[in-house]
Amino acid sequence: MPAPEPTPPQSSLPATAAHFGAHVLTEAAARACDIKAALGGPPCVPSMPAPPAVSVPASPPPDAPTAVVATPIPDLERTLRPNGLGTAGLRLIPREQLPTPSKPSSATAGGRPIPGLYHHQVAEPDPVRVEEVSQRIKSWALDEVSLYPEDWEEQFDGFSVGRYMVGCHPDAPTIDHLMIATRLMVAENAVDDCYCEDHGGSPVGLGERLLLAHTALDPVYTTEEYQAPWAKSLHADAPRRAYRSAMGYFGQAASASQTDRYRHDMARLHLGYLAEAAWAQTDHVPEVWEYLAMRQFNNFRPCPTITDTVGGYELPADLHAQSAMQKVIALAGNATTIVNDLYSYTKELDAPGRHLNLPVVIAEREGLSERDAYLKSVDVHNDLMRDFESNAAALAADCPVPTVQRFLRGVAAWVDGNHHWHQTNTYRYSLPDFW
Repeated sequence: MPAPEPTPPQSSLPATAAHFGAHVLTEAAARACDIKAALGGPPCVPSMPAPPAVSVPASPPPDAPTAVVATPIPDLERTLRPNGLGTAGLRLIPREQLPTPSKPSSATAGGRPIPGLYHHQVAEPDPVRVEEVSQRIKSWALDEVSLYPEDWEEQFDGFSVGRYMVGCHPDAPTIDHLMIATRLMVAENAVDDCYCEDHGGSPVGLGERLLLAHTALDPVYTTEEYQAPWAKSLHADAPRRAYRSAMGYFGQAASASQTDRYRHDMARLHLGYLAEAAWAQTDHVPEVWEYLAMRQFNNFRPCPTITDTVGGYELPADLHAQSAMQKVIALAGNATTIVNDLYSYTKELDAPGRHLNLPVVIAEREGLSERDAYLKSVDVHNDLMRDFESNAAALAADCPVPTVQRFLRGVAAWVDGNHHWHQTNTYRYSLPDFW
């Protein structure tokens, strides 16, 4: 798909900011100054520049191994560029100056995109960073949280979580920042696999398991007599150990509002798991709109919503909570999750039982063939992607605040990186023969 023509240069604070709500922006800037002062920083005058970067502490949690020295990302300004038609107005440099995406490596050359799927080609993730993150996440999984038995090692390696997270967070300033996202991603997948799906998961009793695991993210405050057994329970199984450890690292790097935001999004995710489990227990195939509603909760939203923490800055809570921003984040989560439905389609068909995904639901509810239902699902994804991009572009024009612009770029980068990982991960995914 040809790149769009560059848009004319715009003022850093055009009059459209008034449409978004100047009072919200002023209050957010003032609150950023208040937080900075409360943390011991020098006094500042409320203004519109980006809030101070959130730095990752040099010392890990008490039970963590010595951290590898973080490697700063080269040419940070270039990696902060936007990607995609809807985010064209967010770029920092003219489109014609952007380098051509690199060719796939021999390890990923077998992957091909789904024909007709609207997406944007991206460069291969930095192999040096991929290798470092891959080594560190495996060490964390084995040595810190005892995440999986030896016979699961091939599946862990095949997931290629290092490539995934490096590709999704191109503006992460250090390896330590990338590890924040990587631990959380692995922990989330451990809960999904062990509680819901592949490795002993079941819809029966899922609510109890999820609730107890969620307390590793959102601590229980109870009487002294009962506090100790709850704390001990966080080490009871791999998902809870992973949640506890990953959240500990995240909490060191994130602000209080970023941490609470993540907890909220994880509660959304767990609610989606429960809806899907209820359908499995009753052998119910939902209407298409009901399935899409479930997928707005059971989706990737917790991952792009932490893009500012991983990037080392903070989108103020007032701006994150705006309905326009919430819509952009929701659309990004919805589109990326349908990508997963499409690329994992054949994998799920080969698995025991019936796995609900968008093509399966459309085929059942709308009486279409498997092929036609799959192709219609591609159209649904494309509509979601275009809605995401158009809403992101409109928000960027209405709210030209540096942190908003960067956050939108980060979410767009996550959307593109998520597709690239699915497309190139031939260990996990293969396409149906519909073309």
